[in-house]
Amino acid sequence: MHILLCEPYFAGSHRAWAEGYARYSRHQVTLLTHAGRFWKWRMQGAALTLARAARSLVARDGPPDLLLVTDMLHLPAFLGFTRRFLGDPPVALYMHENQLTYPPPPGTKPDLTYAMINWLSMAAADRIFFNSAYHQAVFFEALPRLLKHFPDYTHTALIEEVAARCEVLPVGVDLRRLDGPCPDRAEGPAVILWNQRWEYDKDPATFFAALYRLADEGLPFRLILAGENFRRSPQEFEEARERLADRLLHFGYAKPEVYPCLLRQADVVVSTAQQEFFGVAVVEAVYAGAFPILPRRLTYPGLIPLAYHDRCLYDDLEGLVTRLRWAVTHRESARAIARALRPTVASYGWAELAPRYDERLAALRRAGEGLSSPASHPPAG
Repeated sequence: MHILLCEPYFAGSHRAWAEGYARYSRHQVTLLTHAGRFWKWRMQGAALTLARAARSLVARDGPPDLLLVTDMLHLPAFLGFTRRFLGDPPVALYMHENQLTYPPPPGTKPDLTYAMINWLSMAAADRIFFNSAYHQAVFFEALPRLLKHFPDYTHTALIEEVAARCEVLPVGVDLRRLDGPCPDRAEGPAVILWNQRWEYDKDPATFFAALYRLADEGLPFRLILAGENFRRSPQEFEEARERLADRLLHFGYAKPEVYPCLLRQADVVVSTAQQEFFGVAVVEAVYAGAFPILPRRLTYPGLIPLAYHDRCLYDDLEGLVTRLRWAVTHRESARAIARALRPTVASYGWAELAPRYDERLAALRRAGEGLSSPASHPPAG
């Protein structure tokens, strides 16, 4: 089966997911992408430019058997632009995130334009995959409030129909790349890892507040600050670079050839996120041997088995500090829990998940002619 995978925002976890599936799938997967920048413009304009690129691909390779697109694509527009040459393949939409429940930057108001693009794309898709049960639940909880903003023909009667086409399919992670040779862990204090984006929605201020508490108590620890940074002046990180300079092992984005060995050095991985729909960074770190300390919210309770919730999940800053203090002073116990969690996170590797993706997409293809067009159901409400 030939799958055309369209990703307008080809960077970070979106790129890793697309390349990972193309690498591990038994199907022929062709990537159609734009560079991962200017996300608003990608959601507004990429449908046209990707459609023009798709015309060249179809002229060379013939039409695909199935379209797999992500939430960054305006799917109805793309289907309109490609209608004369793409045929009518089944369409699967993968929801990495959504712009309805994604918290806006401080001091700004939500722009419903992009949430509506998500919704219209879902209505146009034959199958919708969410990366976690949490993500699917919060989206459909918020959706009626979005649609009720509008004066008439509000689409609310379509919610149940679209929800019936949704299911959870976790993000595949290329965990094999973390298995290569690395130097042995250096002797010394416990290593705490931050490997998420340096952005407001990950709440680094709370993370550093907890670290400063440990430092003020005189507890020994070392620190790795990795992750992508899209800001010119990440104030919280620059302050930490000064205050925790003698503890820093790494500061800044880690290149792919360096990243696996940084993870393998870590004893503890921490998240303070205010937004997380899956948690690739945490999955990678735990697989590499780090003990996770995570907020008791968002997707995290679903990542960690219930038996370890009390030890790994916290409710507030005090809970975070308490668990950090325990982890850096009970390293062997923390490592034992990390080893026990490894099989859970290993289930998100592409070796495990690619066959599930292949089967679900093949089933969608087999349904083929039996699928009713989403557009054939007129909006009501």
